[in-house]
Amino acid sequence: MELPRRNPVTRRWLALSPAIVVVSIFMILPMIILLVFSFMEADPYGGVDPGFTTEAYVQILYERDFDDLLIFDPVYLNIIGRSVLLALLATIGCLVLGLPVAYFIARQSSRTQSLLLYLITIPFWTNLLVRTYAWILLLSSDGVIEQPLKFLGVIDESLDMMYTNGAVAVGLIYSYLPLMVLPIYASLEKLDFRLIEAAHDLYADRFRVARYVIFPLAAPGIVAGCILVLVPSLGAFIAPDLLGGGKKLMLGSLIQVQFASARNWPFGSAVAICLLALVMMMLMYQARIASKRRRETGD
Repeated sequence: MELPRRNPVTRRWLALSPAIVVVSIFMILPMIILLVFSFMEADPYGGVDPGFTTEAYVQILYERDFDDLLIFDPVYLNIIGRSVLLALLATIGCLVLGLPVAYFIARQSSRTQSLLLYLITIPFWTNLLVRTYAWILLLSSDGVIEQPLKFLGVIDESLDMMYTNGAVAVGLIYSYLPLMVLPIYASLEKLDFRLIEAAHDLYADRFRVARYVIFPLAAPGIVAGCILVLVPSLGAFIAPDLLGGGKKLMLGSLIQVQFASARNWPFGSAVAICLLALVMMMLMYQARIASKRRRETGD
């Protein structure tokens, strides 16, 4: 007896159903819970109390005085601005360092490429917390960097590198640099290097070769790498806590504090929703630019 054949659309949905279930449970459902919590009242002992309120979102921009009047407070806006600035610095830093590294790896033999990619991924084998603590030993007063400089007489006083925005940026760049190198390498690996030779034969200097040959062909990897670095940098909290000393809060640190010590779950949820909205706007803008570029090139 021949079994009835299912509709192709039905077969497609059945094949996708496990992924849909996983994404729904572990991604969409937590976001819905955060959204619901952000419109509820905070329980003084942690958690939330029933009731609808927008107080958590109001708290991002305002604080209430003794007369219950709203007063504009830029504290959290400063944290948002610092988060965006440091995330952009980390993305630019990773791009400046990662593009030459990816290009160098792509020019090597297959065996050397495998070895170099292996070395690039080694940091992921170690816990991020341990790797960030290693930077404390490097950047702290009388640390690995300062002690030789003082011994050689280059400096007399501490450089005060710890607990600064620069230290946080260095930690972010170190943490997410492999996420920039790997996508760019994936794009450059497919590059026909005879195009570079042809450009040199047409009297193009290195700057023109990079601008008109390498950058356009590596653009998909550059965009993917920038997204992979920018998004986690916006929500990072280990580097700001350890290298910033808790003085240079970022959005990830603020959310962690609200759920852990402050026990203000609605406000933490509201900040998380704002962070999600910020990331979604960036991704939508990038998708719009990519779509426009494809239409212009006719791909």
